[in-house]
Formats: sequence, structure tokens, C-alpha cells
Amino acid sequence: MYKLVLAGVSALFMAAAACAQPNQTMNSTQPNPRILVACFSATGTTARIAEKVAAATGGTLYAITPAEPYTAADLDWTDKRSRSSREMNDPKARPEIGGEKIDMTRYEVIFVGYPIWWDLAPRIVETFLDRYDLGGKTVIPFATSGGSGISNSAAALKKAYPQAAWRPGRLLNRAGDAEVRAWVEQVLKVEN
Repeated sequence: MYKLVLAGVSALFMAAAACAQPNQTMNSTQPNPRILVACFSATGTTARIAEKVAAATGGTLYAITPAEPYTAADLDWTDKRSRSSREMNDPKARPEIGGEKIDMTRYEVIFVGYPIWWDLAPRIVETFLDRYDLGGKTVIPFATSGGSGISNSAAALKKAYPQAAWRPGRLLNRAGDAEVRAWVEQVLKVEN
């Protein structure tokens, strides 16, 4: 059991480190200082997609990291007493974020990535969005999921943060570089 928890914590730290690398670039994408790609990734899956989104946009990659890292036991969705289950059953739960605050005034477009939990964005994503004035910002969600679509989670975020200009999100499970780039180009074309 100890090895399983240790492996889960190690995976979480690797995912956070992957999300925290600024201005990831792939191919010919130029850095774009007006775009932020913020992601929460509990297991690394969403972090890998966020890296692709940052590379396709030239945006700054930012990890939404919990102040108290999630353990494998915390993420056990089959246990009603697990931390993730308790958080998701409480709409007012706002897990504390660790790491530095960012200067949101620098960004016009914010891609927000997350795994879908209980058909919603994890509560820590709401903690992140609560921190900042989203007025005048374009927010574009993207997600990964083992079985849910993105529509319910994106609608809930849009309803909770109406001051932002929301664009359609996309589920990007196992998306390759070309698929991510095509989606980014399409959604940013709508923005311009």
C-alpha cells in the first residue's frame, strides 16, 4: 500500500512539474505572451495535453497545484470518504492552491485544462478561477476524462463565472499534436 501511495504522489509531482514549464514550444509556434494555459492534473494525463495546448498556442503553461498534494487514496472515487469524493459532493469546497499567484492582467486568453470528476471540473479549478478577475478575459476549457464529455463541466463553469467570455471547450483524450493544433487554431480564429 505504501508503494502505491508513493507512486501516486510521485506521479502527481511529475505532472505538476510538467505543467509548470513555461512557454513550451513545438515546431514553429512563436511565444504568445497574451495566452495562459492553466491546468490541474492529478495523474499527468491532463498535463500532457496541456503541454500540447501550450505548444500550439505559444502560451505560458501554469500548473494549478494543490497546497496539499492528492494521494492515491484521496483520488479513490469509489470511496465516498475520499478527499476527492468529499470535495466533489460539496459545491462550496475550494481546495487551497499552492505555488505562486500569477499576474492575470498580462493575459487576454486563458485555456483551462482539467480532468473531469463527477461530470464536473475538480473544485480546485474553481479555487483558481475564484482568485482572479475574469472580466474581459476569454476562457477556453479543455479536459480529459475516462467516460464523461466536457459539456456539463464547461456549462457549470460558464454559469459560475459569467463575467468571462467563454468559448466552446473540447475533450482531448489521447489527442495528438496535429489534433490539438487544429482545435487551437479553430478556437483562436473565433477569438480574433
